Amino acid sequence: MSIDTAALAALDERLRWLASWTIHHANHIRPKADGVKVGGHQASSASISAIMAALYFDAMDENDRIAVKPHAGPILHAIHYLLGSQSREKLENFRGLGGAQSYPSRTKDVIPVDFSTGSVGLGVAITLFSSLMQDYLVAHGRLAEADKGRFIALIGDAELDEGNIYEAIIEGAKHDVRNLWWIVDYNRQSLDATSADRMFERFDDIFSACGWRTVELRFGKKLTEALGAKGGKAVRDWLEALPNADFAALHYQGGAAWRQRLSDDLGKKATAFLAAHEDDEQLGELMTDLGGHCMETLTHAFAEAKKDDVPTFFIAWTVKGFGLPFAGHKDNHAGLMNPTQIQAWRDDLGIAEGEEWAPLAGLSDNMAPKVEALLEAARIKRDKRPRSFGSVPIPTLPAPEGEEQSTQAAFGRILMDLSKAGGELADRIVTTSPDVTVSTNLGAWVNSRGLFKRREMEDVFAKAKIPSAQKWGATDQGQHIELGIAESNLFLMLAAAGLTGDHWHERLFPIGTLYDPFIARGLDSLNYGCYQDARFLLVATPSGLTLGPEGGAHQSINPPLIAMGQPGLRHYEPAFADELAAMMEHAFRLIDDPDGESTYLRLSTRPVEQVARADDDWKDGALQGAYWLREPADGAEAAIIAMGALMPEALAAHEELSADIPGLGLLAVTSPDLLHRGWTAAQAARWQGSRTPSHIETLLSRLDQRAGLVTLCDAAPASLSWLGGVLGQRVAPLGVERFGQTGNLADLYATYRLDGKAITEAMAEILLT
Repeated sequence: MSIDTAALAALDERLRWLASWTIHHANHIRPKADGVKVGGHQASSASISAIMAALYFDAMDENDRIAVKPHAGPILHAIHYLLGSQSREKLENFRGLGGAQSYPSRTKDVIPVDFSTGSVGLGVAITLFSSLMQDYLVAHGRLAEADKGRFIALIGDAELDEGNIYEAIIEGAKHDVRNLWWIVDYNRQSLDATSADRMFERFDDIFSACGWRTVELRFGKKLTEALGAKGGKAVRDWLEALPNADFAALHYQGGAAWRQRLSDDLGKKATAFLAAHEDDEQLGELMTDLGGHCMETLTHAFAEAKKDDVPTFFIAWTVKGFGLPFAGHKDNHAGLMNPTQIQAWRDDLGIAEGEEWAPLAGLSDNMAPKVEALLEAARIKRDKRPRSFGSVPIPTLPAPEGEEQSTQAAFGRILMDLSKAGGELADRIVTTSPDVTVSTNLGAWVNSRGLFKRREMEDVFAKAKIPSAQKWGATDQGQHIELGIAESNLFLMLAAAGLTGDHWHERLFPIGTLYDPFIARGLDSLNYGCYQDARFLLVATPSGLTLGPEGGAHQSINPPLIAMGQPGLRHYEPAFADELAAMMEHAFRLIDDPDGESTYLRLSTRPVEQVARADDDWKDGALQGAYWLREPADGAEAAIIAMGALMPEALAAHEELSADIPGLGLLAVTSPDLLHRGWTAAQAARWQGSRTPSHIETLLSRLDQRAGLVTLCDAAPASLSWLGGVLGQRVAPLGVERFGQTGNLADLYATYRLDGKAITEAMAEILLT
């Protein structure tokens, strides 16, 4: 059925008004308690309003999911206000506490937001990985073909400077992604300047090389017709060569400036064209009739693209601030209409004073019912999707047997045992890794569960009977998605896989592995996944300078500190295989718990002698962040506090020093992150009348108030040195603050003061001074 484009254009104008009024109200009407500018992006919202109107009220279906560019948040709120799923109260409190968020937020907004945006570029790329996860669910029988949708990203043109977008499309080409629309709001103006012209001449080549179709929506219907009439060819050629900055300036100056410039540049070649458009105001409107604002152009292009599932890159030419007084001005990015300007626009729209929030104010008696019909017929999700948790039983994970094991090797064995045992959890696990699958001990899992590809990929080595430990054939039933080496893609994949429960009510348990030092390389994407509460298990290994001869840039120092500052991500660093098994089991539970979060395991390649356990009393403490591996005497004057792969040094030092320091304790820290969280939470709770001590306070209270603490970790010493502030006890922190080098462990530990001698010296210094 053909869409009423006139009604759609009227709806577009209404969206621009509501978005602009929302921002105006926050900045000029709502009282400011602190005097700080609220801000908002009237110009950026106006440039994309037509595109969003055409999508939401014509092109999109209920199964489609969309990432809205950050600065178009007010348009998104306006859309749902007209649909009845956003309240006036939230709009009036735009950018206030509990109000409509500045940028679309899955967790904080009350309207349906498929992907949080704000960190530019990431909201674009995640749609690619979500499309891949949709194919995964269909292939595994967890989603019907009829329930599939398209993944759409609305892109500010400056976002295309972000490198993660190109890392993503390269990965997408490897996996033959489909059902993707990326739509660029090409208004050619960013925060500081007008966009350079040259790059947009290359996007067709870049995206085509990766299997995309590129559609350029440059001119609207009226301008296209005018350029096809007498004298139009010369004007078209001139327009297509016109620099972006010149176009913006001419738009801001208006029709008379267009006429003068055309006459100056084209002379007699422009005579016929200018004669056909004698009114300056109409000429100005015609010259800025761009494809991104023309409903006929937009609806036709989207309808054509819906005929297949080819990933499509739309370049929609727009004007920043379209329809607003500062349209085209180079400084309009954060510009705000003043009260006089918005009152004049309100009057032009026929909106009575006091009716600014009325959903259909200003529409004629003839147009209002047509717009209402568009609102009623919209096929998008109007209300926020309920989150689905608690649907998958989590079995007990036994620790692998062995007197000496590394946590990295134990991780691979636990996964392999889980695969052999089978069950719903094993079937819902999806693993992924950026070209380090084998070296992070996922090889056995992949051999058992297979690589995932939509189209079968034969294992050429196996067919040729060439011996290999790895089976690299792939089918659509595989459960491992192999990625290229870009860590940003790993975290975006984990985020997409971690949102399947929210997008399709089909919970997956994503596990991603990488080398610990390279968390930092993809940290923005990791933070982005946590920000929207995607659930996954991140396994980083090897860690620290304990990786030994590898050394150098492969050594990690600060990831525990990163984890301590990262909301939504729980950090564990186990020393023993049984600790790891308990933490993996707990991590799976957290993935499927409404109050859960993602988990980061920092593992090691160092084989460690396992400790004998009399019972499971240690387990609860380990999951809270620490437990006494060697109990202290009440009121003991000292304790060793150690974490992870350095536990053998701590145990040996404890045995040696115990003869001279009666009651010496050894505290095994499994999560400085959880200990710190618990400590600060307990402090805050005291102001509400609570007297319950935190876990770390309870543990350290066993010691004398002036006890000495020697902290030991293969990481930045600040990861544990803060423990002295809990009860005011003295601390001698040992850790790594310099870049590492190659060498055997004994030499490295001695060089960086992580060995038994260093522990003894630190203990002597703290007790004798």
